[in-house]
Amino acid sequence: MGKETKKYLINIMEKIKMADLHTQYLRIKEEIDQAIQEVLDSTAFIQGPHVKQFADALGSFLNSEAVIPCANGTDALQIAMMALGCKTGDEVILPVHTYVATAEVIALLGLKPVFVDVNREDFNIDVNQIEGKITDKTFAIVPVHLYGQCADMESILSIAKKHHIHVIEDAAQALGAEYTFSDGKKLKAGTMGTIGCTSFFPSKNLGCFGDGGALFTQNKSLAEKIKMIANHGQKIKYHHDSIGVNSRLDTLQAAVLEVKLKYLNEYESRRRKVADFYDKELSTVDSLETPFRYSKSTHVFHQYTIKTKGIDRDQFKVFLEERGIPTMIYYPVPLHLQKAYSSSEYPIGSFHVTEELSKTVISLPIHTEMTEDQLFYICDAIKDFPNYA
Repeated sequence: MGKETKKYLINIMEKIKMADLHTQYLRIKEEIDQAIQEVLDSTAFIQGPHVKQFADALGSFLNSEAVIPCANGTDALQIAMMALGCKTGDEVILPVHTYVATAEVIALLGLKPVFVDVNREDFNIDVNQIEGKITDKTFAIVPVHLYGQCADMESILSIAKKHHIHVIEDAAQALGAEYTFSDGKKLKAGTMGTIGCTSFFPSKNLGCFGDGGALFTQNKSLAEKIKMIANHGQKIKYHHDSIGVNSRLDTLQAAVLEVKLKYLNEYESRRRKVADFYDKELSTVDSLETPFRYSKSTHVFHQYTIKTKGIDRDQFKVFLEERGIPTMIYYPVPLHLQKAYSSSEYPIGSFHVTEELSKTVISLPIHTEMTEDQLFYICDAIKDFPNYA
């Protein structure tokens, strides 16, 4: 290999990131800087005009009756359950293959997390197992739209209606994904259940420059209740009608999000192009399974998560990282095997699919700023992995 080729490859490796927020910022730097300066000039750092402007813009994007910003995605889930009147001992059904925040909020509120396994294909909650977990204490189902596409919401909503329970969507990884019902109706992730929740963590498809979150609902009276809870339970200052929390999206973050929202469709198109490239290049690699695309939902590819077959996933991860290719494992330890949530009710072997996925899934770099050179380099390295014969 010549010096120029080596230099070329080193330059590619140095630039590969799981999320390149800096380059993304540079593309819209002038707009972002102007928005931030407006907030600095106004000094309206809490509940400034950009907060409402962003909420209105996101409501239009989602076609949602109400959008209530809050401090982060975890708070959004907690506020949703509080607004729906959860009581100590109520049970909440959720997928066991998800980030801990979903279960964390349930436990913090004195509710019982009831785990359900996921589909091997799309990683989302297995709707065929939900009804078997419903009891007279079941309060809600929390489908998590994992990695960028919606769960089977038509089936979930049907089950929820039959049993008179709430549906709280965790749409943090799938904001902008669109679900198509059997009658042809299309709705965005987070707008189908009783309440939808999202996070604006910086690496999300729509991310701010710190923490942030939001709730969505089509029920006006419920929206007012959510607003009150997020603001110390008050509608009028110093008049507290309910127990609440302090969870506000600050104006600086709202200003950033207001700008970035204008580019969200473009960002998602860029992510899909990266995913299409991976799909094509890795389709011949027998030891990998590229992401399944669910026919009822678009995929916004918050993550490009593949499954390894017949190889050591952890060795594969080290192999790539030695070549300057970062990867992530979402998630290496299932919730029912985490010390904080372990129970005799859920011993090892309780959730076969999730336990298998925890040993085989790995996410490749995917973001809005990836170049074709980087993608070729990543795919060529994958094809060079020793066990791919």
